[in-house]
Order: sequence, then structure tokens, then C-alpha cells
Amino acid sequence: MKNERVLLRAVEPSDIDFIFQLENDTSVWYVSNTIAPYSRYAIEQYVLNSDQDIFTLRQLRLIIESADVSPSNRIGTIDIFDFDPLHKRAGLGVIIIEEQQRKGYALEALKLVVEYCFKTLGLHQIYCNILAENHGSIHLFEKMGFINCGVKKEWTFINNSWQDELIFQLINK
Repeated sequence: MKNERVLLRAVEPSDIDFIFQLENDTSVWYVSNTIAPYSRYAIEQYVLNSDQDIFTLRQLRLIIESADVSPSNRIGTIDIFDFDPLHKRAGLGVIIIEEQQRKGYALEALKLVVEYCFKTLGLHQIYCNILAENHGSIHLFEKMGFINCGVKKEWTFINNSWQDELIFQLINK
């Protein structure tokens, strides 16, 4: 999947170090409920077994590459998770490396994934969970038409304080 600015592609063995770095960034552990570092071996096993399809794993991770960045054009990942073919829904999550944030890459990747979810996977709805204080992500998903449909009060414990988490969803009309 690609457009003028980004390419979304399957995870390859050459991505192991990149994913290892992302997964061990403690500043985003709250997103995946991570509480301990991943070993390089664990990441390697994940990547080597990621060739199964979304219907088997119930998730899909794609590498986001930028047409604008070189020499390494890997700038993040976008995940489809909790894939439920019976109820035709899934969750989405996106991470862009810090130095490439606020440049429109997440929006471009999200456009491609939303189209894939609705047209290829035939999903009825997609959702995401965003901390109430994460104004950048809220703006990103609202720009794509996602609607705030709920609040999980004091849901996430970060830096010794409880934070609310918002639920956003986009229904395929």
C-alpha cells in the first residue's frame, strides 16, 4: 500500500533492529501495556513468525516508510489489532519516530490503512484508544473522521497518576 508520501509494507528480517528500538522505548510502553524490555531474540522470533495472515494472527503490523526520508526511510509502524472478522471490527495504532512526528506521515499511513480495513478486509468499524492528554493523536484521528464515543476514566497509570483514555471509532457507511 502506498501513496505519494508513504509506503506501508510487511515486516522483514531487516526490520528487527528498528522494531527492537521502538518496542523498547519506555515512553510508549503504556500504549501496549509493556512492563519489561523485549529481548532482541523475542523481536526476532516475532518478525520471523509474522508471515501468517491477519485471519490467523488477528493482527497485522506494517512498517511505515517515507518517500521523503533517506538514507533509512523507516519512520514508524501501524498496527491492526483485535481483528474480529465475525463482528467486522479491529483496533488501530500508529507510532512515528519522534524526529519524524508532526510532518503528516501518520495521517498518510492512516488513510491507507483505513482504506485497506474497509475495502479489503470488509470491516464495518475500526477503533482506537487515545490518552485524553494526547492532543496530537486526538487531532489526527478526528481529522480522519473518527468520533469520540466514550471515556475510560482513570484507565492508564502513567508517571504515578491516573489518566483517562478516550475511545474513538470510525464506522464504514
